[in-house]
Amino acid sequence: MRIVTLTENTKPGGREDLTAEHGLSLYVEHAGKRILFDSGATEAFHRNAERLGISIPEVDVAVLSHHHYDHGGGLPYFLEANQKARVYLRKCEEGDYTFRAFGIMRKHIGLDREMFRRYPGRFEFVERDTEILPGVFVLTGIGKRYPLPKGNRRLFVERAGVCTRDAFEHEQMMVIEAEAGLVVFTGCSHSGILNMVDAAARQFPGVAIQAVLGGFHLVGIPMWNTMAGRKREVEEIGREMLRYEIGKVYTGHCTGMKAYRVLAGVMGGRLEYLATGSQVVL
Repeated sequence: MRIVTLTENTKPGGREDLTAEHGLSLYVEHAGKRILFDSGATEAFHRNAERLGISIPEVDVAVLSHHHYDHGGGLPYFLEANQKARVYLRKCEEGDYTFRAFGIMRKHIGLDREMFRRYPGRFEFVERDTEILPGVFVLTGIGKRYPLPKGNRRLFVERAGVCTRDAFEHEQMMVIEAEAGLVVFTGCSHSGILNMVDAAARQFPGVAIQAVLGGFHLVGIPMWNTMAGRKREVEEIGREMLRYEIGKVYTGHCTGMKAYRVLAGVMGGRLEYLATGSQVVL
């Protein structure tokens, strides 16, 4: 399996030709199939893919982790470039998703709804755990055994004029059952990274988790790179992930650099950063 980070908040030195942005998009090659997991915030994922030698028109299937722009803002560009792939996303009640802080900051963070009208036959709305390709699953049954990220408290959804905190009923995760174990893709982990790991472990009992990839939403206010939880709480997340005996954890984007350094202090070599252009071979 080959996994390439098409876009993320940062990029390694020496790759000035790549575009980093606040978002996440991963390209996956597995068992002869090509998968796009999230599309970042803009068309940057497509430009970067071309510069990395990856053909977006040849992608077989796309998965959207949740209905926020930094993971699905690039979808209209994907649908224009790729004429065949179905896009799997969680079925939920339509709403206006927003980030709010301090009573004065308000930003729309939802998807461009026009794309659903422009490309009506390209979407598969998932209601339950579903196998979308042989050995490739999207899971919606994510429990609440562990606490949810504290950063969620600034995220809201408005429906019929009523604004409430987002319960993330629009979030799903992807799991690939590979020869050496499960490979778990989390998107932003608004449901809690530990809850998502636990969901994979429960869905596939007795199967080792080879790797986990994605953001963990441990950042508070992204533009200021604050950490939403206390240091000891983030450390406990790292310790608990080690208890699941995950082979390797790759994270970035909404985890935030402060939380990443805290996790690295606990997880050591088990943890690596996902940056734009990085490649993982499993």
